[in-house]
Amino acid sequence: MGTTTLRTCTNPGSLRFVWLEVTGRCNETCDHCYADSGPTGTHGTMTVPDWKRAIDQFADMGGRDVQFIGGEPTLYPHLSDLITHASTRRLGIEIFSNMTVIRDGLWETFKARGVKLATSYYSDNAEEHDAVTNLRGSHRKTRANIAKAVELGIPIRGGVVAVRTAQRVNQAVTDLQAIGVGQVGGDRTRAFGRASQGATPTVNDLCGHCALGQVAIGPDGGVWPCVLGRFITLGNVRDTPLAEVWHSRRMVDARAEIASAHGLKPAEACSPPQFLPSCGPCGPCVPSVGSCDPKEAESAPPAATIGAPT
Repeated sequence: MGTTTLRTCTNPGSLRFVWLEVTGRCNETCDHCYADSGPTGTHGTMTVPDWKRAIDQFADMGGRDVQFIGGEPTLYPHLSDLITHASTRRLGIEIFSNMTVIRDGLWETFKARGVKLATSYYSDNAEEHDAVTNLRGSHRKTRANIAKAVELGIPIRGGVVAVRTAQRVNQAVTDLQAIGVGQVGGDRTRAFGRASQGATPTVNDLCGHCALGQVAIGPDGGVWPCVLGRFITLGNVRDTPLAEVWHSRRMVDARAEIASAHGLKPAEACSPPQFLPSCGPCGPCVPSVGSCDPKEAESAPPAATIGAPT
């Protein structure tokens, strides 16, 4: 990163939200996956004690919410243990899952620990949905587990990502609402991971919100400014406390360079909730909105949380 410093981005306030990418393994191989996850992915080098220590450090900093992601986080064998630990630290918890492989024990943990869920949904048509995930039967499993979450009273939100021409995105929204999903967002493909088709990502591809109240921690302990900004490593929680990473000079320089690339304008208030739950979306977007560019915003979004404990 460069060394430019800007007053508007050197004082981001407290760290409020962290993505915890507990695994790079996924049973799906979506062509648009920003994390480039798939069946050959691994759980990385972060041990359970490493993750618990990172969660503790985040909580000690006054953090509010965590989102467990992957890969597919439900494939991580110790997810229930980490959820329980985060809950004992009074953190709001959300799991971003493809909702295909949720074991009975996880459902029990979700209920007991007040977990919220989020998922991606591509079409009301099973064949079209499965073509996006490259996993036959994924639509049937995802839809059934979404319905189960609704039945169990577990809060769940859906994101419909437009990845193909003439994709049945509006019908997908209607289908989710018919199941009982109260919050449905929309987004377009982001040019990261497999979706980049080999192009090297730059700070110009980010939304501009990076490291302003949130960071992501990867399976090997690397700290990124956000889940999409994984090409920018700011430190590693396996050898450096999270608070030191958050207040490091490298973090300051990264914020400055990202802010400079985005004209110092705050990010769009309706940033896609399925990727940026901490950014305070002004309301669920629908796919018919098309593309909304975060760089065009004129005012900062209100503070928000995915579910801070009461």
